[in-house]
Amino acid sequence: MTRRSRLRFWLLVPVAVLLLLLGLLINAWQPDRPVDDLKARWAPPPSQWMSVDGMQVHWRDEGRRDDPRPMVLIHGTSASLHTWDGWVATLAPAHRVIRLDLPGFGLTGPSPEGDYSLQAYVEHLRRFLDQVPVSQVVLVGNSLGGQIALTMALEHPERVDGLILIDSAGYAFQPKSIPLGFRLARSDWAAPIARYLLPRSLVAASVRNTYGNPDRVSPELIDRYFELNLRAGNRDALIQRFRQTRYDEGADRIAELKLPTLIIWGGQDRLIPPENGERFHRDIQGSELRVFPQLGHVPQEEDPRVTVAAARRFLDCLPSDAGPMGTTEPAASAIPQ
Repeated sequence: MTRRSRLRFWLLVPVAVLLLLLGLLINAWQPDRPVDDLKARWAPPPSQWMSVDGMQVHWRDEGRRDDPRPMVLIHGTSASLHTWDGWVATLAPAHRVIRLDLPGFGLTGPSPEGDYSLQAYVEHLRRFLDQVPVSQVVLVGNSLGGQIALTMALEHPERVDGLILIDSAGYAFQPKSIPLGFRLARSDWAAPIARYLLPRSLVAASVRNTYGNPDRVSPELIDRYFELNLRAGNRDALIQRFRQTRYDEGADRIAELKLPTLIIWGGQDRLIPPENGERFHRDIQGSELRVFPQLGHVPQEEDPRVTVAAARRFLDCLPSDAGPMGTTEPAASAIPQ
């Protein structure tokens, strides 16, 4: 190679690198999607819309209308009401099942006030239930949804007859692995970039990280997380939520809970470890802990069949007069399934 050829080669290298980076950037760049563009695929019947706190809340109300004690299902961070599809298919023939997209997630979209504190979520849930309207419910929550549910039970005990906490937030925890999407949204330097860049591959890796068996993650599941996180305002909301989050907020009050409680945990949860489930079990008098060794952070979604069976047994055993002072027989130990 002549000197002139070598010079041309080294001049072309940075151009090639720049073009490669530009191609990656174009592939990763994802603009916000208007909610109306997403409704056809993700909000067919029985989806409904309700005005609460200046938002059009996406929700569904299914099952037995004469059920005196409806179930309210609350999803976790970056999820949506669709995470409960498998449970609802089993529960609806015998129960009334209500679920919603929380502010900042799913099709409901961002809070006009930009308030994603735990207290804001609890009061939003209370006003939502007022408008449904339902007075007494069994609350079911996964991750963030579990923390909202238990805080609702502490602050409005007259309205909550039972709790099902699934890989719930509520105590401080040391994750073994954090989904890449969460790491970027929590980073001061990366968050502004993550606001505009969201390759589908990043979403796929993040969802697989939350499953005990990543092979259970289907292309349609990735589509759902990918498209709903592109809903206009959701990426900004996620960044703000992480800045406002206290994972152990209210932890000192959890032992005050005095109502029938089922705790479900995935033994392969790398985000909130199973040790936190054991702590809930110790602190909540009379609670039952069911551990599913092969499942991850969203066991109700990863394997709805086996997890909803535990929920149905719990519901069948609820006393007819269950309420804030109701109890169940103490479980002797954690029972793997």
